[in-house]
Amino acid sequence: QVQLVESGGGCVRPGGSLRLSCVASGRIFSSHTMGWYRQAPGKQRELVATSSSGTINYADSVKGRFTISRDNAKNTVYMQMDSLKPEDTGVYYCNLDTYVYNYWGQGTHVTVSS
Repeated sequence: QVQLVESGGGCVRPGGSLRLSCVASGRIFSSHTMGWYRQAPGKQRELVATSSSGTINYADSVKGRFTISRDNAKNTVYMQMDSLKPEDTGVYYCNLDTYVYNYWGQGTHVTVSS
């Protein structure tokens, strides 16, 4: 059983930045897909960004503003979020897909408000 622990959320003004981190309790490999999803109030959870074997995928709404990266040696995935907008507000969840099992973190809150 792998546990994912997110950190780095908070409250920031529009245009600000945050960096999210997610540490996995087990070993991760470059072939595993790690990513970030978010759920805004009253909306369904949606994909933000994923990384697998060097392939990175972003939601159109965050392209050019968010950057996902990972350090497999530290079992950690990051997401640098710049030029934040109020519509980026939500709970951000880390996800690990080993193609056998799928794991979710408990989420970290991000609020973008003036």
